[in-house]
Amino acid sequence: MERISWKQYFMSQSHLIALRSTCERLTVGATIVRDNRIIAGGYNGSVSGSDHCIDEGCYMIDGHCVRTVHAETNAILQCAKFGVQTDGAEIYVTHFPCLQCCKSIIQAGIKTVYYATDYRNHPYASELFKDAGVKVELIPLEKETMQLLKK
Repeated sequence: MERISWKQYFMSQSHLIALRSTCERLTVGATIVRDNRIIAGGYNGSVSGSDHCIDEGCYMIDGHCVRTVHAETNAILQCAKFGVQTDGAEIYVTHFPCLQCCKSIIQAGIKTVYYATDYRNHPYASELFKDAGVKVELIPLEKETMQLLKK
């Protein structure tokens, strides 16, 4: 049996985490990794204790659901809450990060962003990543792995 690569392993984890998402518009998962060890995970969902989109519907303003905290931000905040260092870490995300998440990733000192799917890729986010020296790499989930997750 052939093992999946580290990148596929961590990307698969992000897809698994996305299954916990409570937003109906898009399910996103993020996994923060340092030294090939998972240090945090996050999915897009409501603030703890608040209504969820799946229960109350999305709260839309200017074409965006403002009820949810994005997966990347949730993962970074989990590290902050529990005192886990993100400087020099990597993040695996199911979708290309939005502009605000891009800024948070840079400020958290994360050095590499791996993502599986393009999604409204903002040109300024790519520019900010480049200027900050953050490596960005598309890692599509392999068909075999995706089939396992769908079971």
